[in-house]
Amino acid sequence: MEFKDVISKRYSCKSYSEKPLESEKLKAILQAGRLAPTAKNLQEQHIYVLRSNEALAKIDQLTPCRYGAPVVLMVAFDKNNVFTYPGEQRNSGIEDASIVATHMLLAAADQAVDSCWINFFDPDKAAKLFDLPDHEEVLMLMDLGYAKEGVQPLPNHTNRKDLDQTVTYL
Repeated sequence: MEFKDVISKRYSCKSYSEKPLESEKLKAILQAGRLAPTAKNLQEQHIYVLRSNEALAKIDQLTPCRYGAPVVLMVAFDKNNVFTYPGEQRNSGIEDASIVATHMLLAAADQAVDSCWINFFDPDKAAKLFDLPDHEEVLMLMDLGYAKEGVQPLPNHTNRKDLDQTVTYL
């Protein structure tokens, strides 16, 4: 698929069928995350593939936003392995994990797999529920699967501000 088609056709799926996600498509999605750029190439991301009934039940405890997806990716990062910006006020953990997640979201669309970026959950509760190491911080959850027949993007999906409202040339 052409990249412009990938970015224009991707939407946040809110209802998934029971069709399982093929291993080769999941691997392609994970590989896209692996290839994402990170500050100083630290690769501090850690992706948890949640697909067992037990793991998905835990996700359902955390958020109502699984929408029946057969696979959920939990994207975390190692807080002890991040680049700290000059000034010591910020580090690269959240942005690097976001780039990794975005690569996987777009790779899913390229594989004709539907997805949804989930941020409606408590990251600390997720870390505790899945017994993650203390040095890992959860950034987001990502539903993966195939939309139920007839599912469409939400009505506001195509509403976008004009470029002159979001871009300034200096």
